Amino acid sequence: MRKRSLTAATTLAVLFSSAALAATAAHADSSTSLPVRTTGDIVVDAVHRQVFVSDPLNGKIVVTDYTGKTLKQLTTNLSGVSGLELSADSGTLYAAVQDLDAIAAIDTATDTETTRYTVGDKPLSVALAGGRLWFGYGGAAAGNIGSVDLTGEQHEVTLDQDKSWYQAPMLDAAPGSGTLVAGAVGQSPVELASYDVSSGTATKLAGTREAGSNLGDLQVTPDGKDVVVASGAPYYQQVFRTSDLNEDGKYVTNAYPNSVAIAPDGTVAAGINGSYDPDVYIFRPGSSEALRSYDFPRTGQSSGSDLLAPSGLAWTPDGSRLFAVTSNSAGAYSLRVLTAPTKAATTVTVDAPATATRAKQLTVKGKVTSTAALPAGSRLTVTRTDLESPKGKALAAATTRADGTFSFTDTPPAGGKVKYTVAYAGDAGHTAGSGSDTVDVSRAKPALTVDNNGKVYAYGKDVRFTAHLGRTYKNRTVEIWADPFGSDKTDKLVKSGKVNSDGNLSVTLDLKRDTKVTAKFSGDSRYTSASASSTVGAEVSVSTSLAGQYKSKSAWGHTYAFFHKTEDPLATTKMPYYPGRAQKFEFEVYYQGRWYPGDPAYFKLGTDGVSRVRITGDHGQDVGWRFRIRSSYINSASGDTVNSTTHGAWKYYTFTK
Repeated sequence: MRKRSLTAATTLAVLFSSAALAATAAHADSSTSLPVRTTGDIVVDAVHRQVFVSDPLNGKIVVTDYTGKTLKQLTTNLSGVSGLELSADSGTLYAAVQDLDAIAAIDTATDTETTRYTVGDKPLSVALAGGRLWFGYGGAAAGNIGSVDLTGEQHEVTLDQDKSWYQAPMLDAAPGSGTLVAGAVGQSPVELASYDVSSGTATKLAGTREAGSNLGDLQVTPDGKDVVVASGAPYYQQVFRTSDLNEDGKYVTNAYPNSVAIAPDGTVAAGINGSYDPDVYIFRPGSSEALRSYDFPRTGQSSGSDLLAPSGLAWTPDGSRLFAVTSNSAGAYSLRVLTAPTKAATTVTVDAPATATRAKQLTVKGKVTSTAALPAGSRLTVTRTDLESPKGKALAAATTRADGTFSFTDTPPAGGKVKYTVAYAGDAGHTAGSGSDTVDVSRAKPALTVDNNGKVYAYGKDVRFTAHLGRTYKNRTVEIWADPFGSDKTDKLVKSGKVNSDGNLSVTLDLKRDTKVTAKFSGDSRYTSASASSTVGAEVSVSTSLAGQYKSKSAWGHTYAFFHKTEDPLATTKMPYYPGRAQKFEFEVYYQGRWYPGDPAYFKLGTDGVSRVRITGDHGQDVGWRFRIRSSYINSASGDTVNSTTHGAWKYYTFTK
């Protein structure tokens, strides 16, 4: 069905490409979008360093490079293209094109179709064995196996090699072998058969119906001895001997196996259709324990992760990369490039104390784990990141013990969050790995104050505020923020700088509202951050004037306005405007040596900050009496709380005939 390895014919090319690859920097796993609606098969051409992915619904073959970048889309009438196979020299790609009842031969150097073989109805898969190109074909209740003789000049097509299949079977063979294996797609239980095709005729060796249900993929091992089967059930990849199809082991994965790919050295990549479990498992030949696994992320809207496509895995012949085709819940496909898949995954856990005292020794412990244990004495790099070394400082290396544990001591010179990172660089059999843990290291609390707290100043007064910072380590910078009362004003940085030799930093503010002044110190490696606040009051400016009097003169120790009894005095008050603000208007009368108050009233200010109150009544009765009025701003009672309570000056008046 698929050719995932190279024969001796291309060994030299592989060696050269591998050497070039080893000379380049390692690449991390990556994912690139595929322009497909569905996928049928995937093969890797190491000679030209390209990957082929078939798309039956769009009738095309997508060609990518080793990074997953799409290079070409072969769309020349390939409706229903499914199974793919590479020739032994990787020069020709064979593609089963179901809707055309044909097999297309494509030159991999130019990615152009050179030949098309007309074969039986709806060919599903192709496999090279015994000098022939074998194909499984046939519609419902008419499955069959045929071949194309690639050794003859006419490339003769032979049909009806085995008509016992219910529908077109899936085929695979080891490179250069004479053994072909076929499996029934969509049957339960899955029927499996092996054939000796070395003579050019498919001679059945064995058959079984013990290959589970819902066949997703199968591949023959490079030595031709076994075939690994991925069926939806059981929940592992089954292994059968090709000679008699008796069970010969298993690769335990999880629910719904759907893909298998075997590298030339026998390493097995086993994949499943799993939303909430690892999607791909890597096994050494015959091992029951996975060397490592890959759990794909979620790129769609569903709760589960992206899914591996059936028959969606393929190796590079040197085993340095594994390609995986995935799809998400929105139907978007991606080609994932998994680097160094044959290396055992390495996990580094680090356990540092939760808290510690600065300049006191602490101990950090941890463990390096892997499915292939690291040897004792493996070197681990240690990095400390703190306020003194934000980019990290290398410490003495640690080494692993026989059980993978390690420990080291350190005396942190800086306080705050101190992170210890321990890393293993990786080797021929293990991936790189790292882990970290953070210690909250103590710092001293600095002294920080702001003066003037609780004082009240006249409206518009220029007030000097001084922040004082006590002892610190390196940082001597303080910020001063001013937050005037009122929702229309915001906290604002008014000064930032280093304190002087006395530890002081000052700023002068023009106070027109109650204001909270805050000094902030961001801390340093030995002292914590700190803040200190001072809240001061600012009065309003209040001016009140009388109008309508016929004269003003000094009398009874004050300046009095004199009104005729026929005139209503007009009191005009002005103060700074604030939405909803009102003035408190007080009225008092003098009698027998003391002032007696009337009922005060509140009058709203206009947007210009002015309030006018006319004093009406029968002033004939007021002749000879002495009166006074006053306008005030009362915090809260005047409708807002942005200033401190302020009383205006009394204004005196009397009436005459």
